[in-house]
Amino acid sequence: MVLSASALPAKRGERLFVEIATSEPEVREAQALRYRVFGKEMGAKLKGGVGYDCDEFDDYCQHLLVRETSRGEVVGCTRLLTTEGAGRAGRFYSESEFELGAITRLEGRLLEVGRTCIDPEFRQGSAIAVLWSGLAGFIQRHGFDYLFGCASVPLGEHDIQASAIMNRLRRQAMAHETLRVNPRVPLIATQVPDDILDAPLPPLLRAYVRLGAKVCGDPCRDPDFGVGDVLMLLDVDELNPTYSRHFLERITND
Repeated sequence: MVLSASALPAKRGERLFVEIATSEPEVREAQALRYRVFGKEMGAKLKGGVGYDCDEFDDYCQHLLVRETSRGEVVGCTRLLTTEGAGRAGRFYSESEFELGAITRLEGRLLEVGRTCIDPEFRQGSAIAVLWSGLAGFIQRHGFDYLFGCASVPLGEHDIQASAIMNRLRRQAMAHETLRVNPRVPLIATQVPDDILDAPLPPLLRAYVRLGAKVCGDPCRDPDFGVGDVLMLLDVDELNPTYSRHFLERITND
């Protein structure tokens, strides 16, 4: 799905800027980056053939791109699936991994975020912040109430690393019991001792937590990607004010 250019104005003038894909070739740029990150770097089993990561949801999503200004290359992306888009697709992507009743019953507009990735060269810089600024602008312009999506965690031997990360998340960012979802494929090791808390959070997951998102339960084991996926839920009204100001100032100061 592509949008008019006015849906999310590009933020130019710095090293990176964010925009919504407005043509099929721009969507293909996102799919090519996803292939390089997920397929070549991570070794995931992907659909879509050599060079591109494509699936049946892409046509129903809107694609957010981070570009490097001097070369115009896409160095970050995520895709956005609205309730309306999920209705046309038949379901949300996350429903393949979780029973989502607790999420889909929420009152308000839902936005699912998925297939988020950053080029390795840009992971130590501001690319993830620029991506989140574009996402914040999209939420603000279209009036979404809840943001949700999967954030991946490394499994480790016998899934111990993923379980250790969950120990940390249970202490820091667990959702209320009424918002819990059940993974369709649980981890092999679902618990490790509570004092094993030294597993760091991956960057995307850390960004979710800093924004105020909550973990909706145990991870789902994703054999195609070789990771555990944690379902994160952000109530837009509960955005961390420090980080929401940081992201939204990129929009209001155009």
